[in-house]
Amino acid sequence: MSKKFDSLNETFNVESEIVPAEKSDVIEKIEKISSVSNDIKSDYDYTRGNLYSLIEKGQEAINGILELAQESEMPRAYEVAGQLIKNVADATDKLMDLQKKLKDIEEEKIKGPTTVNNALFVGSTAELAKLLKQQSQGELEQ
Repeated sequence: MSKKFDSLNETFNVESEIVPAEKSDVIEKIEKISSVSNDIKSDYDYTRGNLYSLIEKGQEAINGILELAQESEMPRAYEVAGQLIKNVADATDKLMDLQKKLKDIEEEKIKGPTTVNNALFVGSTAELAKLLKQQSQGELEQ
């Protein structure tokens, strides 16, 4: 690390070591990410195809049941037609949700993982204030 943080490392009794990643580890992680990416894409294509097929078949079923309902004038046939219409509408909503989920996944890939390093101070607030005051006085002197 830089000398800028040496006093903090000493204050918090932490060693600053940079450990380089091995190339094989990086290559394995890249291969895993690309394999997951391919799986997501193939699952998306499969699900999208199935939803399109379900919507088309549902529309054909709606047309058939509406003809039957008009010919028979039975309330049950109209009830079934209403349920079919609702099911097809739900399938189209799922298609839109699928698009949104894929977009969210692609945005996560672009952002990449975020690393959060948390430092933990064990002590009282008075001790922390004293350390911070000493640190700020040390920076002013330099």
